Amino acid sequence: MAASTFSLHAAVQTRVVDYPQGDTTLEGFVAYDDAFKGPRPGVLIVHQWMGLTDYEKHRAEMLAQLGYVAFCVDIYGKGIRPENTQEAGRLAGKYKKDRQLLRARANAGLEALRRQPSVDPKRIAAIGYCFGGTTVIELARSGADVAGIVSFHGGLDSPSPADGKHIKGKVLICHGADDPTMKPEDIAAFESEMRNNGVDWQLIEYGGAVHAFTQPMAGNDNSKGMAYNEKADRRSWEAMKQFFAEIFK
Repeated sequence: MAASTFSLHAAVQTRVVDYPQGDTTLEGFVAYDDAFKGPRPGVLIVHQWMGLTDYEKHRAEMLAQLGYVAFCVDIYGKGIRPENTQEAGRLAGKYKKDRQLLRARANAGLEALRRQPSVDPKRIAAIGYCFGGTTVIELARSGADVAGIVSFHGGLDSPSPADGKHIKGKVLICHGADDPTMKPEDIAAFESEMRNNGVDWQLIEYGGAVHAFTQPMAGNDNSKGMAYNEKADRRSWEAMKQFFAEIFK
């Protein structure tokens, strides 16, 4: 999705933010609406497997218009952007295999968000898409102090079920009911982890939706297993807004 297709609110301000994780420099993106005054909730956004793109930046601008400070994290590192899906699969796989590193990268982004002016550090949430959905669940499992997380078509496996006890905030999962990338046993394991650890969680399934249902760049052919679904996109965004209204009240 080209940046030129985005409609920007006149008061939305954006900038690129370099921040560290260990010896690695990461390149994030912050958006906020300067029409809103005083401390406000912050929302962390974690990208899909292609890395931080215009898609996540657009979502940040949408959140800024709603009155949040939105910060797009960079899991891969400054200047590391996959050129194709094969490279994206390799990079995403690296972090999925090393969940501790994935959590460290997500927490580094969280700290960068907390440092942004006007962010209320006691009112922070995280959202993620696909690979990013998996990441925000891992962020919660790390014990991060966030009010809630929202996963849009993220991976729902449960590699360390006991880690659910570290989740402090509420959990909203927006899932395509026809997503062929998700094994039923993984969904069942995730639900068991949430139940067994007393997490306040929701899982909403969208009929007719497959993987990547919020992403127009996924095309519209469900038979490929990845496709945009306008209804599921709109409904899941509304579910997220209601979720934020609850956790930030």
